[in-house]
Amino acid sequence: MNDFLKLEISSPVVLTIAGIIAVGFFLVLFLRPSARWVPRAMTAIVVAGLVGWFTVWIVEDVLDVFHVGLTPRVWFWSISCFAALGLVAVSLLRSARWRKVVAIVSVPVFVIVAALQINAEFGLNNTLGSALGVSTEDVIELNKPDPDASIPAGPLWQHWTPPATMPAKGKVGTQVIPATVSGFDARPAGIYLPPAALTANPPRLPLFVLMMGQPGLPDPQYVSAALDEFAAKNNGLAPIAIVADQIGPDQDDTLCLDTPKYGNVEKYINQDVVNWAKANLNILPDRDHWTIAGYSNGGQCAISFAVKYPGMWGNVVDISGEEFPGAEDPAENLAGIFGGNQAEYDAQKPINIMKGKQFPDTTAVFTAGSDDPTYVAAAKAVSAAAQAAGMTVTYYEVPNGGHVGLALNAGLEKGFEVLYPRLGLSR
Repeated sequence: MNDFLKLEISSPVVLTIAGIIAVGFFLVLFLRPSARWVPRAMTAIVVAGLVGWFTVWIVEDVLDVFHVGLTPRVWFWSISCFAALGLVAVSLLRSARWRKVVAIVSVPVFVIVAALQINAEFGLNNTLGSALGVSTEDVIELNKPDPDASIPAGPLWQHWTPPATMPAKGKVGTQVIPATVSGFDARPAGIYLPPAALTANPPRLPLFVLMMGQPGLPDPQYVSAALDEFAAKNNGLAPIAIVADQIGPDQDDTLCLDTPKYGNVEKYINQDVVNWAKANLNILPDRDHWTIAGYSNGGQCAISFAVKYPGMWGNVVDISGEEFPGAEDPAENLAGIFGGNQAEYDAQKPINIMKGKQFPDTTAVFTAGSDDPTYVAAAKAVSAAAQAAGMTVTYYEVPNGGHVGLALNAGLEKGFEVLYPRLGLSR
């Protein structure tokens, strides 16, 4: 079962095969030896396609369900699915029994194929398990860190010589991080151990804590892919990464705060996750080597934690992050979380927290897709405030990155490009 869930549903082979099957069903339904049939079929296809266009317009432009613009490919496959279902509907009328059976069977085929194509466009769920919100990673084995291990002076890259037996790539898996202090109901965290950590005498390495978007899964595949590339260029050196769950199994926007409604998320990340990392991972102990990072919802959490706990987090990577907690629905959060107290809500916004303060030894990276206007505006506003507060800031727009996998992957790449020298992993 686990192997089935690991099926890469975004691979060109899967998408091509699925597309061929859908076209086959469409042709069987459309090609009929009747002069009257073609006008009826075309009318049904066009009308259903227009209904699809209207539906997507309502969802994107009127209701703003996703809070991001949908790409032309998403529009195309959504409208195509509606059009194909229009053909199904008209095929059920005055047709042979076998044609009715084919029409009924084709419904899930058309829906699944459209879903696969749209999922591939977003680029955030590469496996079937990820799309279903089910982790396919096994529990990763950890070696207890040596508390007496020495920490070399100067950058790690100057002191590290990889052994010949070091693996070429890192290892990923999951671990349950107990919510001892917070009591927060978190899903198992994703863990990435770089090649250097898998050697007989591994060095202490930097810590990188990443939080994904909402909805989302604490999946280590994205950070592991990026770090494997950097490790390959730097003698196997990379941070040890934890992909922590800040939204819980119900995938709520918890605002990354401690609230009666969603639980103690802030305590979970900054106490439970941190305490577990110290006890179980072979990491460097100082803030200069610790990074808090996030994508979308997690990006807001990352900058919020960085400015609330500057003695803990020396670095922050905010990838397509929201401007402040609950920015997608501030009115509802003001009423439901803060009881209508605007001053209390404003006090939780990173830009306001930074006012009048200085963070002279914090390195911050902010990225967003160039064609993702809401999040570009948020990144510009927060990065400007961070720079005014004394942080060393890098702002980067991913060309045509949107608010999808491309923006995440390129944001991670830019983040590690900036951080590697800071973390002592490269010149």
